[in-house]
Amino acid sequence: MAKGVKGQSAAKTVTARREDNANANGDMPWLSSYPAGVPYEIDLEGITSVGDMIINSARQFSNKPAFSCMGQDLTYKELDDHSRALAAFLQSCGLVKGDRVAIMMPNVLQYPIAFTAILRAGFVVVNVNPLYTPRELEHQLNDSGAKALIVMENFASTVERALPSIHVQNIIVASMGDMHGLKGHIINFVVRHVKKLVPKWNIPGHVRFRDALRQGRAKSFNPVPVVSEDLAFLQYTGGTTGISKGAMLTHRNILANVRQMDLWLEVGYRAKGKPKDLNLLCALPLYHIFALTVNAMIGIRQGGRNILIPNPRDIPALVKEYKKYPIHIFPGINTLFNALANDAEFATADFKPLILTLGGGMAVQRPVAERWKQVTNCHITEGYGLSETSPVVSANALDAAEFTGTIGLPLPSTSIRIRDDDGNDVAIGETGEICVRGPQVMRGYWNRPEETASAIMPDGYFRTGDIGIMDARGFTKIVDRKKDMILVSGFNVYPNEIEEVAAQHPGILESAAIGIPNEHSGEVVKLFVVRRDPNLTEEDVKSFCAERLTNYKRPREIEFRDALPKSNVGKILRRELRS
Repeated sequence: MAKGVKGQSAAKTVTARREDNANANGDMPWLSSYPAGVPYEIDLEGITSVGDMIINSARQFSNKPAFSCMGQDLTYKELDDHSRALAAFLQSCGLVKGDRVAIMMPNVLQYPIAFTAILRAGFVVVNVNPLYTPRELEHQLNDSGAKALIVMENFASTVERALPSIHVQNIIVASMGDMHGLKGHIINFVVRHVKKLVPKWNIPGHVRFRDALRQGRAKSFNPVPVVSEDLAFLQYTGGTTGISKGAMLTHRNILANVRQMDLWLEVGYRAKGKPKDLNLLCALPLYHIFALTVNAMIGIRQGGRNILIPNPRDIPALVKEYKKYPIHIFPGINTLFNALANDAEFATADFKPLILTLGGGMAVQRPVAERWKQVTNCHITEGYGLSETSPVVSANALDAAEFTGTIGLPLPSTSIRIRDDDGNDVAIGETGEICVRGPQVMRGYWNRPEETASAIMPDGYFRTGDIGIMDARGFTKIVDRKKDMILVSGFNVYPNEIEEVAAQHPGILESAAIGIPNEHSGEVVKLFVVRRDPNLTEEDVKSFCAERLTNYKRPREIEFRDALPKSNVGKILRRELRS
């Protein structure tokens, strides 16, 4: 649990400091709105590593389930044992502290085993979206310099197609049923031969996940000293410029955010009661920073159980899993809440245990929040974060009685500034770019010093690229996005990447991508095309993009034009296309 401010009377010290700050700094209006009992600052002394936190929890909550998936539990003791074996195996492959290890899997039990093994051995986790195309995978593996890759066999064919262009020496291939005992054979048979979800693949020299565990158990694990400033994750994101780049998140970044969230959650527990055996529904993918921290790390820190949902798009299966457990905390995004709130079967679930519904990843729409409250009798508490901030920056108080439509207040030890294009603070009530400073803000972008310098200002504030407005009480509302980012189901999509892919088509002269509203995903990509080949069809363009872009990045609408609007220097004016 995060500590308070040091002193003879922590509560009195915090109150005095809060008043001093509020009086001396009119630019910190959120202090007067802070939930009772929550200090503005957290004590970061004693922070070591994420691996240590996980292993300490594993020993404290040894026999409790840490994760559950498809009816199978993984206890904290099993998480400790399996991750130690996998860490020993990776060390036996010649990997040393600081080496990057990529994980390319959906939400299955192997995922927490993998990231725990990587972190406790002093390696760096590189989370990879398993739906990436070979082109996208090549970029991330080569940019990160990954020395090993742990991939689910369902996506091994993608890895095979990328093999000529990547330089990963060690590839471990997992199967869906690996951690399910005898039942696992049935699961694998159904996945491979009934549902046909495993395309044929051939990766020379690969090692099976279960074999890696078996070999690791016969080897000695050599503990590696890991300090708080060491890298823990390379979390890839488009940032604000388009090219996918790795946000360098240290152990301190992640653990600071866990401590901040610990304090924030206590407010909710005081208001609604803390469950003896905490269950969190993990429907968002663990390769996304939201679920990684808010589900996995918070759940592990508090000795809870995360119920892993491998495919959240399968709403009937998700609802079936929901009904198996008393769910207490449900982090999600607007599109998922919308789908569930309109599902008749979901409405028959028992929502009495549900004490916290946490919305992030994209703006939660008020009509969706209202429907959710009607169905579950639990309102959605909206927060805000980014890959570069580990991720949580701000949140509404967890004892609030209603949906606010804002992203809430900065977490402890976090400051938000609304700034103009020149980096100057704007007045309360005026719009500007949301800029953030706090212990959860990344070190910078991997091997990109110029982009790091551009994103992090000299006073330590990170430019988020989002446009917002702060009111007199310190609550911030996002009103727009800077530049041209498209937000599809909580994932950033950047027009430059879409246009670069389209430019590879011999029948396309030029193109421009924008986001258009969509009731299911918030936005989808629309591509405007000037044809070189007059016979080029909409299906031609969509098929070409589908081979090179993961699903959520693919254009859903194509519009052919004779010309695109441009500035006097020839720059395509996307804002005119949007209007």
